[in-house]
Amino acid sequence: MNLQTLVRKNIWNLVPYSCARNEFTGEASVFLDANENPLNDPYNRYPDPFQDALKQKVSKVKGVDAANIFFGNGSDEPIDLVVRIFCEPRVDNIVAIDPTYGMYQVCADINDVEYRKVLLNEDFSLDAERLLAATDAYTKLIFLCSPNNPTANVLNQDEMLKVVRNFPGIVIVDEAYIDFADAPGLVSRLSEFPNLIILQTFSKAWGMAAIRLGMAFATTEIIGLFNKVKYPYNINLLTQTFVGESVGKEAEKHETVQMLVEQRAFLRKALLDFSFVKQVYPSDANFLLVKVDDANGLYDYLINRGIVIRNRTKLSLCKDTVRITVGTQEENKALLDALKTYPH
Repeated sequence: MNLQTLVRKNIWNLVPYSCARNEFTGEASVFLDANENPLNDPYNRYPDPFQDALKQKVSKVKGVDAANIFFGNGSDEPIDLVVRIFCEPRVDNIVAIDPTYGMYQVCADINDVEYRKVLLNEDFSLDAERLLAATDAYTKLIFLCSPNNPTANVLNQDEMLKVVRNFPGIVIVDEAYIDFADAPGLVSRLSEFPNLIILQTFSKAWGMAAIRLGMAFATTEIIGLFNKVKYPYNINLLTQTFVGESVGKEAEKHETVQMLVEQRAFLRKALLDFSFVKQVYPSDANFLLVKVDDANGLYDYLINRGIVIRNRTKLSLCKDTVRITVGTQEENKALLDALKTYPH
């Protein structure tokens, strides 16, 4: 893969902003280089722009070299960056499965890049040949989400790798929900494919949605492009410190995942007892996609009782479906109790 031919020319030639923390590395006792307030340590100092200490910790957990890790303000930042790096507005295009996570199209639209949707099969499975057939010489990116949102299923890995092997551009596989799936992700195979970017997050299994830390794993060359285009201090000190202290608590994270997987099975079985529930699709994520007789009516009914779910009826292949996040045992019971009096 010739990366230079894929990257926008202005981005390839870009001289990135050089902040004070870029120009000095090492030990010092007096810092007079960044126009910082000398008081209120440590919050008076700009944070590490490349989060090196945190990357070393995450590297051990994920089994990925620190040089192959990029941290973003949520996964949405690397999604936006990859569009800006590779896609020339009004020239290039992006291909993605449909239905899927909505931010891919939002970022394409913001950057004025054509976004092409390819329907999944009726069972929400991926057809690699049909996806590849939607590409042309101006297709720079393909987005795959596995487990997919909102369909909750893991995409077939052979089909995904068929896309990666046969597409000359960049393939982004979003694995935000991979911790809840029995199937392995693609991180262990990253070194095999120079055109592959894998996204993961601390928002779901780690329970840290509020601190906004997403991860991108890729070749050092692609990570270098992310670092060139990102804002200098995109991850604040509080986030770096909190995640650095939490990332060692893997056992607690695994316990949380196990609890949610068990509650997922309980909730799925209980939902099937209601006559207005037509189907509960298999889930590899921390949510269930549920087909009902009237998604709009059910959504409004639950909202009036202080229970918020997601109405997905307007999405492709998802008519009269709702997406229900797996909660605690108490939250799930509250939902089921409310459904017992639903006037269908």
